[in-house]
Amino acid sequence: QVQLVESGGGSVQAGGSLRLSCAASGRAFGRYAMGWFRQAPGKEREFVACINWSGYSTIYTDSVKGRFTISRDNAKNTVYLQMTSLKPEDAAVYYCASDSAPFRPTLPMTDYEYHDWGRGTQVTVSS
Repeated sequence: QVQLVESGGGSVQAGGSLRLSCAASGRAFGRYAMGWFRQAPGKEREFVACINWSGYSTIYTDSVKGRFTISRDNAKNTVYLQMTSLKPEDAAVYYCASDSAPFRPTLPMTDYEYHDWGRGTQVTVSS
C-alpha cells in the first residue's frame, strides 16, 4: 500500500495557474503509473491525467489538453500537475492515485485501475 498526500491547491482567478504535487510513500513509486482525478460538487469524480511508470507517456482528458501538464520525479517519489489557463469549470477537489499494477503497458484512466488514493486538495477558480 502507498500513502499519497496532495498539496498545492488554492484559490485563483480565471486564467491563473497552480501546480499540484502528490508525495508518495510506502511502495516502489517508480514502478506504478500515477493519475490525477477531480470531483466538483454534485458531480462524479472524473479522470484528468495520467503518467506511466517511467514518465515517458502521458494522457489527458480532452478538456485540459494544452493547459495541464502531468509530470513525475521518481527520485523524489512525487507526481505533479501543472495547471495553466484555469477556468471556473476546473474548480474541484483534485485527487492523485497510484496504479494497482506495476509496469502497466497501458495508461489507466478509470477509477478501478487505481489502488491507492490521496485525500485531495481543493482548487477554486473565480471568474
